[in-house]
Amino acid sequence: MRNDHTESPFNALPPIVVALAVVLVGIELVFQAGARGFGGADAVGWRIAAFNDYAFIPDLFERSLETGEWRLADALRLVSYVFLHQGFSHLAFVLVFLLAMGKYVGELFSPLAMLAVFTGSAIAGAMAYGLLLDDRIALIGGFPAVYGLIGAYTFVLWTGLGAMQKNPARAFTLIGFLMAFQLLFGLLFGGGNYWVAELAGFFAGFLLSFVVSPGGWGRVMDKVRQR
Repeated sequence: MRNDHTESPFNALPPIVVALAVVLVGIELVFQAGARGFGGADAVGWRIAAFNDYAFIPDLFERSLETGEWRLADALRLVSYVFLHQGFSHLAFVLVFLLAMGKYVGELFSPLAMLAVFTGSAIAGAMAYGLLLDDRIALIGGFPAVYGLIGAYTFVLWTGLGAMQKNPARAFTLIGFLMAFQLLFGLLFGGGNYWVAELAGFFAGFLLSFVVSPGGWGRVMDKVRQR
């Protein structure tokens, strides 16, 4: 007889979600350890050094666009920035969306498809941040990538509601709520322009789902009906 009480809670999560969460938490743990003196005197500056080497920096992006020269290290910043956070509190909110949206999307999409949404949304978020804004502040954090998972989640709801002849616009309730909350928070407490990258990540995830979802609309709808 199977003992459900001893089953790991991670068994319920798609492996790709667990892998991404482990990488994100592992990187943050290294920074936290360095800040507390583990690893020598230079370890205190590991987070800042990583920001300098792997954050998305608009000036470097603009230089690459102007010169047409793309160094591998600069191109890597279009994705690597999502693995850097200001601290555990910043990372915690990213993990909430990753685990919640990743579980839902990961049960419908293949691991490669989900990774494509995560990575593609990160790239789209960085490019929108660099192209649409004249902002010198570096972009860090996993929100554009996990907002892409929200976009994929919205795609599934959108196709499901359409098939059931219900208003498909209801699928966009979550992103509408999140953007309204972020606007209110920004008005009350101030904030940067990261929302541009996050919104771009959402739409990238939604649009990519047309391509990477298993079998297109038909397969997605079959699985939605079975849930």
